Amino acid sequence: MIISLNKALDLKIFSPSEPIGILILFLGLVFTGMIFYIIYAVSTNKESLEDKKIRTKKESLQQDKIGRLFPKKK
Repeated sequence: MIISLNKALDLKIFSPSEPIGILILFLGLVFTGMIFYIIYAVSTNKESLEDKKIRTKKESLQQDKIGRLFPKKK
C-alpha cells in the first residue's frame, strides 16, 4: 500500500533539488524572517509618528488642565 502511494504521488517533486521544493524552502525562509521581524518590532516597542503626536497632545491637554486647576499666584 505505501509503495503504491509513493509511486502514485511521486514525492520526489517536493525534494529540495526540484523547483517546488526550492519554492517551499524559500517561502519557509520568508515566513521565518517575517516572524523574527515581528518579534523584534514588538520587543523594541517602537512608536509610530501618529502615536507620538497623540501622546504629546494628551500630555499638553493634561498640562493645560493642571494649569487651570492650580493657577500660579502672581
